[in-house]
Amino acid sequence: MANLKEVRNRITSVTSTQQITKAMKMVSAAKLKRATNAIVQLRPYANKLRDILAQVSTSVEGNDSPYTQDRSPNKVLVVVVTSNRGLAGAFNANVIKTTNNLIFSKYAEQHARGNLSIIAIGKRGHDFFTKRGFNVIGNHNELFNDLNFENVSKVTEYVMDEFKAGNIDRVEVVYNQFQNAAVQVLTSEQILPLVPEEKGENVAELDYIIEPSKEKIIEELIPKAIKIQLYKAVLDSNASEHGARMTAMDKATENAGDLLKALKLSYNQARQAAITTELTEIVSGAAALSNG
Repeated sequence: MANLKEVRNRITSVTSTQQITKAMKMVSAAKLKRATNAIVQLRPYANKLRDILAQVSTSVEGNDSPYTQDRSPNKVLVVVVTSNRGLAGAFNANVIKTTNNLIFSKYAEQHARGNLSIIAIGKRGHDFFTKRGFNVIGNHNELFNDLNFENVSKVTEYVMDEFKAGNIDRVEVVYNQFQNAAVQVLTSEQILPLVPEEKGENVAELDYIIEPSKEKIIEELIPKAIKIQLYKAVLDSNASEHGARMTAMDKATENAGDLLKALKLSYNQARQAAITTELTEIVSGAAALSNG
């Protein structure tokens, strides 16, 4: 009987867990829809902005924007985009692993000299690197509470000011790029100095009518392009988080179902064994009485 009670308690516990994971899956699915719409709407704008910048900048000589100055990377800043919560499979662990690989392979010398800093967007990344003694100079977990361009731009403006002042020579962002609910691509991008993409050979030359001047347009476009690049990374990561959590909770719900089947089978077997034992005892008792 003690074994039956234990199995019953486990069945109750797993059933409760399955209901929770199913609810979390539904919540993540709803959030994923909104997050996907946001990143899908931004991508065409970001791509077009990059194309215009490439087209215009090639016809301007002596572009001396402070954000395009390619200096020796003596001081490096890495922006790590994770989530505030777990239960999303390997979503956060993969970002942290990729960041570690970037630091200890590409920027090992800067890290050894203490010239590598980290800005964390997301509690998981902040906690990991803070506990391990990295130079974490920024914590922006609150961005996901109200994710919009203005709030992310505040972080970008700080980074741009530090780069312009010469306190930082290179800035890279590590995040999960959203492909679909089941696929997130770990990405590391350089956002400063900004290197406009060159036009491809098959890209037609467009004759833009530019007012007031190409130089003035580039002066405005470059800061905008940098802000859009980081904003897109955060939106990508946000959509990827909900996709990863939805997938993880779907798998957890499925695993709970498999475990329930095994537990119910075990419960029925134990119950049948108990009934068989009781019947055997009754028959044995009846036989003893008849013999007596």
